[in-house]
Amino acid sequence: MYLSELTLDDLLYKILEELLKGPFDLKTSRGMTSEITGVLLKLENPLARLSKTETKGTIFSGLGELLWYLSKNNKLDFISHYLSKYNDESEDGHTVYGGYGPRLFNFRGKINQFENIINLLKSRPSTRRAVIQIFDAEDIVNHHKEIPCTCTLQFCIRNNKLHMITTMRSNDAFYGLPHDVFAFTMIQEIIARTLDLELGIYNHAIGSLHLYEKDEEHATQYLNEGFQSTREVMPKMPVGDPWQNIESILEAEKIIRVTGKIDIQKMNLSSYWADLTRLLLIHTLIKRNNCNDIQCLQSDMICPVYKPYIKKRLLTIR
Repeated sequence: MYLSELTLDDLLYKILEELLKGPFDLKTSRGMTSEITGVLLKLENPLARLSKTETKGTIFSGLGELLWYLSKNNKLDFISHYLSKYNDESEDGHTVYGGYGPRLFNFRGKINQFENIINLLKSRPSTRRAVIQIFDAEDIVNHHKEIPCTCTLQFCIRNNKLHMITTMRSNDAFYGLPHDVFAFTMIQEIIARTLDLELGIYNHAIGSLHLYEKDEEHATQYLNEGFQSTREVMPKMPVGDPWQNIESILEAEKIIRVTGKIDIQKMNLSSYWADLTRLLLIHTLIKRNNCNDIQCLQSDMICPVYKPYIKKRLLTIR
């Protein structure tokens, strides 16, 4: 199966439409599923990485998961703040075996794959070797509650644009796919900015793309909302090396998660990074049922694309 679309919702609509045709006849450890094997998805505009649906796909958990990767660790307390499902996937109550952070930045205890591919792309722009490995052969030697669904991330420079190809062994179409597309296109843009390149096309190849039977009703509801195609996209990441801003937002994330507050104005961030920090703060305030402060932060948001997500979350605590 091959699909090429301009936005994430364009892709999701067609994928779910196919998967809902069923049958839900594949028995897996997580339930009965409908499955399509050998899928290639092409997102022509990686900035169109946010689902606009009313029933699923918010930015908060996707942003949290991205920062968990970039934090270089696999700590449970970090990711469970954004995605509680990980509480069931930890074997020691403190870490997640399959967490991507150490694999990206400290693979096998010694290899910074991010740094390696950036240096390689700088020295050899036409290279076909700029591949980050996430799934490891050791992952299936013994049983683990959670191992990476992502096999590799590959980056190619063509015509002064950075293209990306993600290879997945398995992808949950309803919950997992939107998170993965968000996080990986953000990584694509981070590397593009690091290399002073334009953002190219995002490709997402999947061995098993599936929909769990337990999510059939939610997927049907998504389709019944009507066609979600939108041309409203996230703003472009500011030109220039993004890593100082990433470090700042990671420091802010920890403070916000622990204390539930931070003075964003004192951080001297650009509007792009300040908005992302506000989203992190809003997520924590939602968990604390603090409507008043959320409304103030909502009015401070610079980019209007995030406001519907905030409004939607406010409705859950009123």
